[in-house]
Amino acid sequence: MSFDEFFVTGDPLILGSQIAIGLTMVGVIVLVTYLKKWKWLWNEWFTTVDHKKIGIMYILAGVLMFFRGGVDGLLMKAQTSRPGLDILDAQHYDEVFTTHGVIMILFMAMPMLIGIMNVVIPLQIGARDVAFPKLNAFSFWVFFAGAMLFNISFVIGGSPDAGWTSYFPLAGKEFTPGVGNNYYAIALQIAGIGTLATGVNFIVTIIKMRAPGMSWMKLPIFVWTTFITSIIIVAAFPILTIALLLMTLDRLFGAHFFTVAAGGDPMLWLNLFWLWGHPEVYIVVLPAFGMFSEVIATFARKNLYGYKSMVYAVAGIAFLSMLVWVHHFYTMGNSAAVNSIFSLTTMMIAIPTGVKIFNWLFTMRKGRIEFSNAMLWSLAFIPCFTIGGVTGVMLAMAAADYQYHNTMFLVAHFHYVLIPGVVFAVFAGLYYWWPKMFGFKLNEKIGKWHFWLFVIGFNLTFMPMFFVGLDGMSRRMYTYAESTGWGPWLGFSAVGSVIMAAGFAALCYNIYWSFRYASRDVGNDPWNGRTLEWSTASPAPHYNFAVVPKVEKLDDFWYKKKKGDTGLKKKDLKPVHMPSNSWTPIFLAAAFGIVGFFLVFEWFTLAIISGILIVIGLIANSFDYDDGYHVSVEELEEEEREWRGDLQ
Repeated sequence: MSFDEFFVTGDPLILGSQIAIGLTMVGVIVLVTYLKKWKWLWNEWFTTVDHKKIGIMYILAGVLMFFRGGVDGLLMKAQTSRPGLDILDAQHYDEVFTTHGVIMILFMAMPMLIGIMNVVIPLQIGARDVAFPKLNAFSFWVFFAGAMLFNISFVIGGSPDAGWTSYFPLAGKEFTPGVGNNYYAIALQIAGIGTLATGVNFIVTIIKMRAPGMSWMKLPIFVWTTFITSIIIVAAFPILTIALLLMTLDRLFGAHFFTVAAGGDPMLWLNLFWLWGHPEVYIVVLPAFGMFSEVIATFARKNLYGYKSMVYAVAGIAFLSMLVWVHHFYTMGNSAAVNSIFSLTTMMIAIPTGVKIFNWLFTMRKGRIEFSNAMLWSLAFIPCFTIGGVTGVMLAMAAADYQYHNTMFLVAHFHYVLIPGVVFAVFAGLYYWWPKMFGFKLNEKIGKWHFWLFVIGFNLTFMPMFFVGLDGMSRRMYTYAESTGWGPWLGFSAVGSVIMAAGFAALCYNIYWSFRYASRDVGNDPWNGRTLEWSTASPAPHYNFAVVPKVEKLDDFWYKKKKGDTGLKKKDLKPVHMPSNSWTPIFLAAAFGIVGFFLVFEWFTLAIISGILIVIGLIANSFDYDDGYHVSVEELEEEEREWRGDLQ
């Protein structure tokens, strides 16, 4: 392989990125070395099994991927802002929209949500960690290895270019002979291992580690949505893993699962992909619904209206999510009967979704609403997501879908679902739980700038796409003629994307400002919350709770606050067992990343040799007999006094 085949050359944008990446890496290494922080990073972060730190690392990875995916989005908007521009050529545009989709869904939305779940769920159920702390660390690091492997593709070897859905035969070797789609097949498999392990971990954690007295109908709604989401993960992600394995066998070893000429069937890929792909929408949306529910109940100063109906609605959505995948290809040869059945199941999802909308509205009715930043994001979500839902019902009609399919109308629809339904929720969750992670609030004034810039920019970006889509503009078009009349609409859309980017920049500035200047005197319960995470210190100590709380009813902490029954008795303190740090998760993840890199380039001998690293890591983990350590009563008493004052 020649130098220019290994490194992507000839494009000024990519050359600039290569230089920037190189300089950034050197700068980070020099800075950490100068500050003598390598040992601290290793002990406190790289080898940690603390669910809160792992959650923070997920969130940090998500923010980085938001930036990368956002730059891809801005490039696409710049290219289509006027007719006939050549900022990106056709091939580069294909690569950009492919990586944008994959990164935003799998490497931004997923880690952001899983990060918040990691921080919050054990605290909400009164647990000291997840059921399998070391597996949790492995889940993060192997996800991160897959994400980094995918992200280096645009500077080493070339990016995948068959769309985020990677349809065959375009994704096969015949039409894309480079290594770009090898990155897609292998990096997503590696990252998917971590997501699947996370699903198993949260299922076991929620079933087995709830506080005494916390029966199923006393769970916070965010715990319910996380639990049901984890079930969907365990049901759906193995389907993607098998599909990617078959893709790998086709591309690397000459199998023909998806090639018609050799007896394969490209429609097999579509069915497998969307059997995972549509549940994936709810894997990212359902936890978001839980976050909005927590925020709305807290800032409306009311308990969640229709709690049981909300639980049943979420379960109904999870069930129906596995029965609608064919609506993604109504136009690809199905019979009218098949299309009708899946049209009905798709429309049925609107029923439990509508139930939740009314739950939130009735929760706010006659409430004493506090318009915090977290609440503003929750309020903006409802009308924006409703637009996405209504256009989804339009797309669910199979006959009408022949007009909408593969147009910009569809692109606008799923952005109106995923950005309000996921990104708004992540922002609400960050503002809401930030004090529990770091011990201070994000600045509310700067947060308002973040909110208004992003929401206005979002609507200005995607609303015009409904109109050009109805006017016939196909998705994935990198250029168009002036005679189409789409120029003004897409120009407005490009301006909106810049405003959205300014909103994201305001969030980044808010984080910087708040770390520098925000007051650290926020107490353990700055929002007057309802659930157990607010009953412990902010930031939460490494052991979470000095004494595991006993739960008597839903929103138990809220009612105990009203009775003044939130103190801690010294006689109840006992040594707390905690898991020790471990180096094997990050070692194994690095080994998976190295093997994956060699497989991408089809260097099988090197892949087999480096596979020995995985075996070494597994053996080392098997002989790890560290049973953890105990936090002494004296240490517990000292830490609890710091924020409680005197103990009872």
